Amino acid sequence: MSLHRLLLVEDDADMAAMLAAYLQRQGLHVTLADSRAGALAALKSGRVDLILLDVSLGEDDGVALCAEIRAAQDVPIIMVSALSADHQRMAGYEVGADDYIAKPFNPDLLLARIRAVLRRAGRAPSLIHRRRDSVLRFGGWRYDARRDEVTAPGGWQVTLSARETALLRVFLANPLIPLTREEIAAALDDDEAAEGRAIDMLVGRLRQKTDAALIRTERGLGYVLAAEVTRKDD
Repeated sequence: MSLHRLLLVEDDADMAAMLAAYLQRQGLHVTLADSRAGALAALKSGRVDLILLDVSLGEDDGVALCAEIRAAQDVPIIMVSALSADHQRMAGYEVGADDYIAKPFNPDLLLARIRAVLRRAGRAPSLIHRRRDSVLRFGGWRYDARRDEVTAPGGWQVTLSARETALLRVFLANPLIPLTREEIAAALDDDEAAEGRAIDMLVGRLRQKTDAALIRTERGLGYVLAAEVTRKDD
């Protein structure tokens, strides 16, 4: 199984360390940020499956940050607050929060809420890797999402079929994370492809047109994009 990636935005260092340690023991990958700037930088640097966002962030406003993130991405957001007032809860929902939990809380309850939100969201990656105005770079290669153009390290363009391009986007949305054939087929919206060797053949064609070393076989599981992915917005 691959790890879900959580971004914990919390300016209380002790609280952040405690929550991160607990969630990582439960099999989640946690990235920490203590400000608006840190949160936005983390979102640009890689895939995020869910954000735990504290309402109070020193000089920053968590509700305003939630609205800012939601305007650009559909990554699930759970708001966390020391206050349980209904008006604050509604403010979070109105700007796009998926759930809300008040401090103090039972960590097991928080974990249950996280898992529930992740189940609703499925494995859909955050929009940083799906926006149509982005250029993604990986292992010396370049993918222009707006034009659906793939450029090799030497500067020449590589022509992919629509199916191969869709597969590449799945890998770009999940860098360094092993994906089963079933997960790949679900991301391609073709569950039948998981049966037989359809996914294997599609991966093979993509390898032939790009770089076989980029897509590594994970024995007994599936495949993984063996490269970091960075984004540049046009």
